[in-house]
Amino acid sequence: MNIKHIYLLPAMAIVLMSCNSDDKYIGGSIMGGESAISSIYPTPPSQWMGGTNPYFSAGYTGDPMPFYEDGTFHVYFLHDAINKPAGKGFHDIHEYSTTDLAHFDYKGQMIPYGEQNEPDFGVGTGSMIKIGNTYYFYYTGHNEIASYIANNPRESVLLATSTDRVHWTKQSSFKMTAPSGYYNYDFRDPQVFKNPDDGKYWMLVSTQTDPSRKAVLLKFTSADPTTGNWTPEGPLYTTTAEDNYLMMECADVFKMGSYWYLTFSENWSNSKGTHYRMATSINGPWTKPSNDMLDGEYYYAAKTASDGNKRYALGWTARKAPENDAGGKEWAGNLVVHEIVQNADGTLGLKAPDAVNQLFTQSAAITVQNTSGNVSQNSTTFTLNALSSNAIATFASSGKKMKATAQLTLNSTSGSAGFFFNVSNSAQYKIMFEPQQNRIAAYNSNGDMVTRVPLTITQGNAHNINMVVDGSICELYVDGKTVLSNRIYGRDQQSWGLLVTGGAEATFGALEIKKP
Repeated sequence: MNIKHIYLLPAMAIVLMSCNSDDKYIGGSIMGGESAISSIYPTPPSQWMGGTNPYFSAGYTGDPMPFYEDGTFHVYFLHDAINKPAGKGFHDIHEYSTTDLAHFDYKGQMIPYGEQNEPDFGVGTGSMIKIGNTYYFYYTGHNEIASYIANNPRESVLLATSTDRVHWTKQSSFKMTAPSGYYNYDFRDPQVFKNPDDGKYWMLVSTQTDPSRKAVLLKFTSADPTTGNWTPEGPLYTTTAEDNYLMMECADVFKMGSYWYLTFSENWSNSKGTHYRMATSINGPWTKPSNDMLDGEYYYAAKTASDGNKRYALGWTARKAPENDAGGKEWAGNLVVHEIVQNADGTLGLKAPDAVNQLFTQSAAITVQNTSGNVSQNSTTFTLNALSSNAIATFASSGKKMKATAQLTLNSTSGSAGFFFNVSNSAQYKIMFEPQQNRIAAYNSNGDMVTRVPLTITQGNAHNINMVVDGSICELYVDGKTVLSNRIYGRDQQSWGLLVTGGAEATFGALEIKKP
């Protein structure tokens, strides 16, 4: 939960439909019903509660909180409404469900926010566990109205329970706040799970030490969460002097093979994005891999879930404000799912889920509109040489949805090579492989770098490209383990192409375009 944006929002609340007076609420059929979402990367539908109230207009997907059960991923998320009337609360919890992570049903509102005098006037990230026949949803309460924080911490961990995942009861008697030595102004994003090694339930909470203000993931344990008793046991991980993170948000802990992993998102340093640490024991020591970034800064708040076979990261790709290519990054956007892959050395990577790749079955013609500079074509292989000037091959618009695959080889260590997307008749968004910086970097139409991830680029080494685009979302996967998430407004209406600059020479081999 990125409080950098939340606390700038106006104070808001909402009158909600309840089935009785004991704080139980109906999701699903009452709050909008099942609504099939055809987008690969969904946002909630408009008018989700019906009627004409402007608050119920379209919104965005914030901070996913996935839970897998009986063949279905239940993807709870913070609903970020476009219209937020003054005096109303924000970020109630809604749900998508999916069996394949490529098609989604919208289930409506599940847990509402509270009133102005309640701790969950604003709702933040959390997680769910099931004990017996009861579901326990731990989530963040956020309220910084002056009259409230005069006598209460700004943030706390709260609880709602259910026996069917539709009717939720807020447990008003449960409220966890920061223990002594930790900052109760920032105390959020509980991640709850059962540790198979010690049999206890663990809860990780993102907070800061007090008064030194060092980002920390604070550990609590419980032998039986049904009692409501959680014991603070100190930090699981504290930011290093080198990283000096302000907050490590939306943390997640899981085990793959013989390694434990800790993921979190960070939005204040010079390495904004989704990061991870690894260890051979859940108690650490946690080590930072040489490349600890799972995705760039336009992918945020990723939490993970497993179907027992594969594990996936579910986060959101940020929208922009204003909503054009040169707009600034804003909180919330579209749900984006990556499959987590484990390399032989234990490090992690991300690739497109199989079901997403399988959506694209129809081969499409590659229509060359024009070329500029030194460009040669041999069937589906393009070679571009920018020794004397930039080399460009331009293709016709790809439309709303497309998957492009190719093998990209840079035959020099100078300059850069990659893809461009015309966002207007005179402006381009670029995603470039930069061997001198060993990274993939994206630049908006003003030439500003907006996101990047490390990638070792060796002269003559072919990189397998798998690029999935849907609307303004562009996911660039490389070698089945590196990804860079992008937001590109105007892309689907304009041409796109290949670009080589700065004296580089590159080959784009076996270029193929597929449509759904």
